[in-house]
Amino acid sequence: MTATVPSDRQVHIVLPNDVPIGPVEIQIRVTSVEEKLPTLGDLLDSEFFGMWSDRTDIQDSVEFARELRKKAWSRGEGITE
Repeated sequence: MTATVPSDRQVHIVLPNDVPIGPVEIQIRVTSVEEKLPTLGDLLDSEFFGMWSDRTDIQDSVEFARELRKKAWSRGEGITE
């Protein structure tokens, strides 16, 4: 749900009829309409970019990433319920 906060700072909420009666927890997240989405530049400036650059055990980073994905995707194969 989105709303505009008026000058009296009161927002009234009417819940749908299918919401059960009883204790609830309602969370409100206040954000700006101009909330900036992360960019590639933000990623490049983050601590994650180059975090494995000093690893000596990774010779080919593309192959290493491919193997990580392969292992992650194959988890659960052969499991039956």
